[in-house]
Amino acid sequence: MSRALLVLALWALATAATAHKPSDSYLSITVDGAIVRGQWDIALRDLDFAIGLDDNGDGNITWGELRAHQKEIAAYTLARLTIALDGASCQPQPTDYLVDHHSDGAYAVLRFDAGCPGEGRSLELGYNLFFDIDPQHKGLLRLQYAGSTRTAIFSPEASRQAFELTRASRFSQFVDYGREGVWHIWIGFDHILFLLSLLLPAVLVLTGRRWEPVARFKTALWDVLKIVTAFTIAHSITLSLAALGIISLPTRLTESAIALSVVLAALNNIFPLFQRRRWMVAFAFGLIHGFGFASVLADLGLPRDALLLALVGFNLGVEAGQLAIVTAFLPAAYWLRRTMLYQRIIFIGGSMLICALAGMWLVERAFNLKLMLF
Repeated sequence: MSRALLVLALWALATAATAHKPSDSYLSITVDGAIVRGQWDIALRDLDFAIGLDDNGDGNITWGELRAHQKEIAAYTLARLTIALDGASCQPQPTDYLVDHHSDGAYAVLRFDAGCPGEGRSLELGYNLFFDIDPQHKGLLRLQYAGSTRTAIFSPEASRQAFELTRASRFSQFVDYGREGVWHIWIGFDHILFLLSLLLPAVLVLTGRRWEPVARFKTALWDVLKIVTAFTIAHSITLSLAALGIISLPTRLTESAIALSVVLAALNNIFPLFQRRRWMVAFAFGLIHGFGFASVLADLGLPRDALLLALVGFNLGVEAGQLAIVTAFLPAAYWLRRTMLYQRIIFIGGSMLICALAGMWLVERAFNLKLMLF
């Protein structure tokens, strides 16, 4: 049990350190008879790392530099995408080059058409972009056919996937977006560290100036339930409002505030000010974290024919991923609560490390700097 908790804590910190801003691309595919049309949004920073776009080395990629590399970008990316209808290969050809901005920066937009020998009932896609240089890269697919939308995630472990070209049921759309919600809480390392910062003291109680282990598991469980419920309600509110376009905040402000929330939550473990009101802290900062989830959902897109269902599915997926973290963490933390390993290394040392990482993120996001190599 102790090993499990230690591995979990180290995993959370290590993944945050090695993948602070996950590498994603956004692939939108529309099947219309024997024609497959696509739009591929790929981060400029990833393309620059792979093939080099910043010709003058000034740290900024201009439209002129991007235009000079258009054919190279198309050759590099389309060579790593295979399309087939009923097993018959379709060769994609570029049709347009654009630039767009997502929640984490500028993206090259490659539009393409792929003519197929004939119509089919099954679409097969093979995706291998950046997997050789970044095994944590993911491709987020949005597939449209006959007026319905499906989603999928490509990874090194799932680089080839097949889809039946039938109108997607409401239930399948709900499941697709639920899966996306689970995935995005697991790659949202700042959200995970915020949650862990609030969970770490749940098995302890502050007596005077000294942390003491709680006497009963029920006490810790009740504390965690209040925190998780407050966080869930808060980020569900702002996620829904932002996804529906009712409220919008600048991404830079939102991401900076999320980093600040992690810093303050971790500092509160070292210099406790809100020990008995941590659920209020969870609610207040949960409102900000909801905007972060909404930016991911905006990049992924919501289907017009099942907007509410997809929104609910994504939100429930986020909660399922969150509950998985709690379920793995709390029993192990309770088991170890009386040990020096937990009280000194995991609780205090882990909070200090979380604070340091989040502090660097805050400076980077607030001042648009790159201070860390990861």
